[in-house]
Amino acid sequence: MWAMSESVPVRCPACRREHLYAAPSYPCACGAPVSPHLDRRGTATAVTHRAWDEEWVTVRCDSCGRSDQWPCPELGCPCGTMLRVTVAGAPAEAPPDPVPQAAAPAPRRPFQPVAIRTARDAVTATALYLRWLGYRDIRRADQRPPSGIGIAARGLLAQVDPTVRPASVRDVECLWLTAMTESSCCAYFSLAGYADDARRRADGLGVPLFVLDLTGTPRAVNDMADQLDASGTA
Repeated sequence: MWAMSESVPVRCPACRREHLYAAPSYPCACGAPVSPHLDRRGTATAVTHRAWDEEWVTVRCDSCGRSDQWPCPELGCPCGTMLRVTVAGAPAEAPPDPVPQAAAPAPRRPFQPVAIRTARDAVTATALYLRWLGYRDIRRADQRPPSGIGIAARGLLAQVDPTVRPASVRDVECLWLTAMTESSCCAYFSLAGYADDARRRADGLGVPLFVLDLTGTPRAVNDMADQLDASGTA
Protein backbone atom coordinates (compact mmCIF):
# COMPACT_ATOMS: atom_id res chain seq x y z
CA MET A 1 0.00 0.00 0.00
CA TRP A 2 1.39 3.41 -0.97
CA ALA A 3 2.15 6.16 1.51
CA MET A 4 -0.44 8.89 1.83
CA SER A 5 0.05 12.64 1.45
CA GLU A 6 -1.18 15.34 3.84
CA SER A 7 -4.93 15.27 4.56
CA VAL A 8 -7.16 18.11 3.34
CA PRO A 9 -10.85 18.83 4.11
CA VAL A 10 -13.27 17.82 1.34
CA ARG A 11 -16.96 18.76 1.45
CA CYS A 12 -19.55 16.75 -0.47
CA PRO A 13 -21.67 19.09 -2.65
CA ALA A 14 -24.65 16.73 -2.37
CA CYS A 15 -25.02 16.13 1.39
CA ARG A 16 -22.61 18.83 2.66
CA ARG A 17 -20.76 16.27 4.77
CA GLU A 18 -17.08 17.10 5.30
CA HIS A 19 -14.31 14.51 5.05
CA LEU A 20 -10.55 14.45 5.53
CA TYR A 21 -8.82 13.09 2.42
CA ALA A 22 -5.21 12.27 1.59
CA ALA A 23 -4.19 11.46 -1.98
CA PRO A 24 -2.32 8.16 -2.46
CA SER A 25 1.32 8.17 -3.55
CA TYR A 26 2.57 6.23 -6.57
CA PRO A 27 6.11 5.15 -7.53
CA CYS A 28 7.86 7.32 -10.11
CA ALA A 29 10.10 5.63 -12.66
CA CYS A 30 13.06 6.86 -10.57
CA GLY A 31 11.68 5.02 -7.53
CA ALA A 32 10.59 8.06 -5.51
CA PRO A 33 6.95 8.30 -4.30
CA VAL A 34 4.85 10.99 -5.98
CA SER A 35 1.34 12.17 -5.18
CA PRO A 36 -0.96 14.92 -6.49
CA HIS A 37 -0.76 18.17 -4.53
CA LEU A 38 -4.30 18.90 -3.35
CA ASP A 39 -5.85 22.36 -3.36
CA ARG A 40 -7.06 23.14 0.17
CA ARG A 41 -9.23 25.96 -1.16
CA GLY A 42 -10.63 23.96 -4.07
CA THR A 43 -14.18 22.62 -4.27
CA ALA A 44 -14.79 18.92 -4.85
CA THR A 45 -17.08 18.04 -7.75
CA ALA A 46 -19.46 15.11 -8.12
CA VAL A 47 -18.51 12.54 -10.76
CA THR A 48 -21.68 12.04 -12.80
CA HIS A 49 -20.16 10.31 -15.83
CA ARG A 50 -16.88 8.65 -16.76
CA ALA A 51 -14.62 9.72 -19.63
CA TRP A 52 -11.22 8.04 -19.90
CA ASP A 53 -9.37 11.25 -20.82
CA GLU A 54 -10.76 12.98 -17.72
CA GLU A 55 -9.56 10.28 -15.33
CA TRP A 56 -5.92 11.45 -15.29
CA VAL A 57 -3.89 14.30 -13.84
CA THR A 58 -0.27 15.22 -14.57
CA VAL A 59 1.98 15.02 -11.50
CA ARG A 60 5.62 16.11 -11.36
CA CYS A 61 8.13 14.09 -9.35
CA ASP A 62 9.94 16.38 -6.90
CA SER A 63 12.99 14.09 -6.92
CA CYS A 64 13.82 13.72 -10.64
CA GLY A 65 11.50 16.29 -12.25
CA ARG A 66 9.73 13.72 -14.43
CA SER A 67 6.05 14.46 -15.18
CA ASP A 68 3.69 11.51 -15.51
CA GLN A 69 -0.05 11.02 -15.55
CA TRP A 70 -1.80 9.37 -12.60
CA PRO A 71 -5.46 8.78 -11.71
CA CYS A 72 -7.35 11.85 -10.53
CA PRO A 73 -7.82 11.78 -6.75
CA GLU A 74 -11.36 10.70 -5.84
CA LEU A 75 -13.29 10.02 -2.64
CA GLY A 76 -16.53 8.10 -2.13
CA CYS A 77 -19.00 9.83 0.20
CA PRO A 78 -21.32 7.62 2.33
CA CYS A 79 -24.28 9.36 0.67
CA GLY A 80 -23.33 7.60 -2.57
CA THR A 81 -21.68 10.53 -4.36
CA MET A 82 -18.23 10.03 -5.88
CA LEU A 83 -16.16 13.17 -5.35
CA ARG A 84 -13.29 14.33 -7.56
CA VAL A 85 -10.82 16.30 -5.45
CA THR A 86 -9.22 19.48 -6.81
CA VAL A 87 -5.49 19.30 -7.55
CA ALA A 88 -3.20 22.30 -7.04
CA GLY A 89 -0.80 23.28 -9.80
CA ALA A 90 2.28 23.94 -7.65
CA PRO A 91 4.61 21.08 -6.67
CA ALA A 92 5.66 20.45 -3.11
CA GLU A 93 8.44 22.72 -1.82
CA ALA A 94 10.68 20.12 -0.18
CA PRO A 95 11.83 17.33 -2.53
CA PRO A 96 12.44 13.88 -1.08
CA ASP A 97 15.92 12.44 -0.71
CA PRO A 98 17.44 11.15 -3.97
CA VAL A 99 17.06 7.44 -4.66
CA PRO A 100 20.37 5.52 -4.21
CA GLN A 101 21.97 4.10 -7.31
CA ALA A 102 21.08 0.42 -7.78
CA ALA A 103 23.89 -2.09 -7.73
CA ALA A 104 24.99 -3.58 -11.06
CA PRO A 105 23.26 -6.90 -11.81
CA ALA A 106 25.21 -10.13 -11.94
CA PRO A 107 25.93 -11.52 -15.43
CA ARG A 108 23.24 -13.82 -16.81
CA ARG A 109 23.45 -16.72 -19.21
CA PRO A 110 21.98 -16.12 -22.69
CA PHE A 111 18.20 -16.41 -22.92
CA GLN A 112 17.00 -19.66 -24.49
CA PRO A 113 13.70 -19.01 -26.34
CA VAL A 114 10.99 -21.45 -27.44
CA ALA A 115 9.39 -21.18 -30.88
CA ILE A 116 5.90 -19.64 -30.98
CA ARG A 117 3.24 -21.52 -32.94
CA THR A 118 0.20 -21.01 -30.69
CA ALA A 119 -1.10 -18.51 -28.14
CA ARG A 120 0.00 -20.89 -25.40
CA ASP A 121 3.54 -20.86 -26.82
CA ALA A 122 3.54 -17.04 -26.58
CA VAL A 123 2.63 -17.25 -22.89
CA THR A 124 5.28 -19.91 -22.31
CA ALA A 125 7.94 -17.83 -24.06
CA THR A 126 7.04 -14.79 -21.96
CA ALA A 127 7.08 -16.80 -18.72
CA LEU A 128 10.52 -18.19 -19.57
CA TYR A 129 11.80 -14.72 -20.32
CA LEU A 130 10.46 -13.34 -17.02
CA ARG A 131 12.10 -16.21 -15.16
CA TRP A 132 15.35 -15.42 -17.00
CA LEU A 133 15.04 -11.83 -15.81
CA GLY A 134 14.86 -13.11 -12.25
CA TYR A 135 11.12 -13.08 -11.50
CA ARG A 136 9.69 -15.89 -9.39
CA ASP A 137 6.27 -17.40 -8.62
CA ILE A 138 5.08 -16.91 -12.21
CA ARG A 139 1.37 -17.72 -12.57
CA ARG A 140 -1.81 -16.74 -14.40
CA ALA A 141 -2.92 -13.27 -13.30
CA ASP A 142 -5.88 -13.03 -10.95
CA GLN A 143 -7.66 -10.46 -13.14
CA ARG A 144 -8.33 -11.26 -16.77
CA PRO A 145 -7.26 -8.39 -19.07
CA PRO A 146 -9.66 -6.95 -21.70
CA SER A 147 -7.51 -8.59 -24.38
CA GLY A 148 -4.71 -11.12 -24.40
CA ILE A 149 -3.58 -13.19 -21.43
CA GLY A 150 -2.38 -11.90 -18.08
CA ILE A 151 0.46 -13.52 -16.17
CA ALA A 152 1.88 -12.42 -12.84
CA ALA A 153 5.09 -12.84 -10.90
CA ARG A 154 6.26 -11.49 -7.59
CA GLY A 155 6.22 -7.72 -8.10
CA LEU A 156 5.21 -7.80 -11.79
CA LEU A 157 2.07 -8.01 -13.89
CA ALA A 158 2.58 -8.87 -17.57
CA GLN A 159 0.13 -8.97 -20.47
CA VAL A 160 0.71 -11.27 -23.44
CA ASP A 161 -1.16 -10.38 -26.63
CA PRO A 162 -0.91 -13.23 -29.17
CA THR A 163 -3.37 -11.70 -31.66
CA VAL A 164 -2.55 -10.19 -35.06
CA ARG A 165 -3.91 -6.78 -33.96
CA PRO A 166 -1.40 -4.18 -32.72
CA ALA A 167 -1.95 -3.37 -29.05
CA SER A 168 -3.99 -0.19 -28.53
CA VAL A 169 -3.54 2.70 -26.13
CA ARG A 170 -6.45 1.36 -24.08
CA ASP A 171 -4.70 -2.01 -23.75
CA VAL A 172 -1.61 -0.31 -22.33
CA GLU A 173 -3.61 1.93 -19.99
CA CYS A 174 -5.68 -0.97 -18.64
CA LEU A 175 -2.55 -3.00 -17.90
CA TRP A 176 -0.88 -0.07 -16.14
CA LEU A 177 -3.98 0.74 -14.07
CA THR A 178 -4.45 -2.88 -12.99
CA ALA A 179 -0.78 -3.16 -12.02
CA MET A 180 -1.02 0.08 -10.06
CA THR A 181 -3.98 -1.22 -8.02
CA GLU A 182 -1.94 -4.34 -7.21
CA SER A 183 1.18 -2.34 -6.27
CA SER A 184 3.14 -4.05 -9.06
CA CYS A 185 5.30 -3.10 -11.98
CA CYS A 186 4.06 -4.14 -15.42
CA ALA A 187 5.24 -5.07 -18.92
CA TYR A 188 3.44 -5.73 -22.21
CA PHE A 189 4.36 -8.47 -24.72
CA SER A 190 2.76 -8.38 -28.16
CA LEU A 191 3.17 -10.48 -31.31
CA ALA A 192 1.80 -7.77 -33.63
CA GLY A 193 3.45 -4.70 -32.11
CA TYR A 194 1.80 -1.50 -30.96
CA ALA A 195 -0.19 1.40 -32.34
CA ASP A 196 1.74 4.69 -32.38
CA ASP A 197 -0.41 6.26 -29.66
CA ALA A 198 0.01 3.13 -27.52
CA ARG A 199 3.79 3.54 -27.69
CA ARG A 200 3.56 7.21 -26.72
CA ARG A 201 1.23 6.40 -23.83
CA ALA A 202 3.50 3.61 -22.60
CA ASP A 203 6.45 6.00 -22.59
CA GLY A 204 4.44 8.46 -20.50
CA LEU A 205 3.32 5.81 -18.02
CA GLY A 206 6.67 4.03 -17.83
CA VAL A 207 5.37 0.71 -19.22
CA PRO A 208 7.99 -1.55 -20.85
CA LEU A 209 6.88 -2.75 -24.29
CA PHE A 210 8.19 -5.90 -25.98
CA VAL A 211 7.47 -7.53 -29.33
CA LEU A 212 7.65 -11.33 -29.45
CA ASP A 213 9.11 -12.74 -32.65
CA LEU A 214 8.25 -16.27 -33.80
CA THR A 215 11.44 -17.66 -32.27
CA GLY A 216 10.04 -16.69 -28.87
CA THR A 217 12.56 -13.91 -28.26
CA PRO A 218 11.19 -10.68 -26.75
CA ARG A 219 12.51 -7.54 -28.45
CA ALA A 220 12.46 -4.27 -26.51
CA VAL A 221 10.38 -1.53 -28.14
CA ASN A 222 10.99 1.38 -25.75
CA ASP A 223 13.61 2.57 -23.26
CA MET A 224 11.83 1.06 -20.25
CA ALA A 225 11.93 -2.36 -21.92
CA ASP A 226 15.65 -1.92 -22.69
CA GLN A 227 16.29 -1.12 -19.04
CA LEU A 228 14.29 -4.13 -17.84
CA ASP A 229 16.10 -6.44 -20.26
CA ALA A 230 19.48 -5.12 -19.11
CA SER A 231 18.88 -5.14 -15.36
CA GLY A 232 16.20 -7.80 -14.77
CA THR A 233 14.79 -7.65 -11.25
CA ALA A 234 17.94 -6.03 -9.84
